[in-house]
Amino acid sequence: MKTNLFEMGADFGDDWSSDNKQKPTKSTSTEIKDPNKHQLHFTKEKRRGKVVTIVKPFYLAKNDLQALVKILKKKLGTGGTVKEDSLEFQGDISKQVRKHLEDMEYRFKT
Repeated sequence: MKTNLFEMGADFGDDWSSDNKQKPTKSTSTEIKDPNKHQLHFTKEKRRGKVVTIVKPFYLAKNDLQALVKILKKKLGTGGTVKEDSLEFQGDISKQVRKHLEDMEYRFKT
């Protein structure tokens, strides 16, 4: 009768692991750029039937990004949040967001 190699308490040695695939690491850019060095672009998504305007990628520190979204939310009168390196705003307001960001010297892809 064969013995099961994977019984409880089986010795697999030091170089054996249950997960033999290396998980890819996310490469996030920690490089901080001036506003005039950014190349931002817009995307729109529908979430639960409502439109969300997304502006990305921002190369700012987390605190600066939080401050920027707070200023824009107040100017636009809408809700918004920070997700990784992007800003998300409620509604289809890409023209207004672009106008305010250009006033702050941010640049966009054409």
